[in-house]
Amino acid sequence: MTEMQIRPRRSVLYVPAVNDRALAKTGRLTCDVIIIDLEDSVAPSEKVVARRKLAAIFAARPQRAEMVVRINALSSEWGAEDLAAAIACKPDAILLPKVDTARDVLEAGDFLDEADEDAAIALWAMIETPKGLMNSATIAELGRDPASRLACFVAGTNDLAKETGVALTPDRRYFLPWLMQMVLAARAGGLDLIDGVYNEFRDTEGFSRECAEAANMGFDGKTLIHPAQIEVANAVFAPSQGAVAEARAIAAAFALPENRDKGVIALNGRMVERLHLAQAEKLLAKAAVIGA
Repeated sequence: MTEMQIRPRRSVLYVPAVNDRALAKTGRLTCDVIIIDLEDSVAPSEKVVARRKLAAIFAARPQRAEMVVRINALSSEWGAEDLAAAIACKPDAILLPKVDTARDVLEAGDFLDEADEDAAIALWAMIETPKGLMNSATIAELGRDPASRLACFVAGTNDLAKETGVALTPDRRYFLPWLMQMVLAARAGGLDLIDGVYNEFRDTEGFSRECAEAANMGFDGKTLIHPAQIEVANAVFAPSQGAVAEARAIAAAFALPENRDKGVIALNGRMVERLHLAQAEKLLAKAAVIGA
């Protein structure tokens, strides 16, 4: 596994395409991903203006962060033109909102296949509707086919709360089954998975707690609504020093001549399999990219 195969997505910051003040600060931010938003954070009266700003935004794009554009749904009056404008800017990925079925991803992929000859632009899918959640496993299966371009799921917890009437409580107790359903689907499809936003951006303690819970559930990172949340997300979703040390020990043990052909070895009083070696190599690659 090479470092180039790993892209940390610990902190994923939404920035409205019409917020010039916020956009001017993006070059100094340490988030892993910046999502230039044309959807929820842009009023209907500003949709066209937001789309027209994309070219200038990407002309001054930060070099270190992965750049993603969230378009309006293709079923909306703005979606098709958003997608065309986003493709012209060559972002790392395009985030599709309100994905209900695999067909939604395939439709965007067909458009990309015609316009993006290098196949460099990935697709991310927001799971934020009851139908999308019910179909999440089928949608995620596209991740096993590189031609689909699907690389990442993003949880849209606010929209799910709105669409279902289920309370989004501070402990998210009613959402836990749905969040774990997304984790299973994403992992089955080989996708990364980003948790939904934490609305109270001044509540650092609550945000840190929710990040830790999401990391323990298997999420790769968290979507953010304010730069003040970046540092916490980066710290929580990064491999800990203890985890890195353990991963190095596993890799070193399997590298010993006497263990190179073994499927299972004993290490520090426990049995370690080659699946643990694969996990260790992935963690070490992620830590190396973060360190770089």
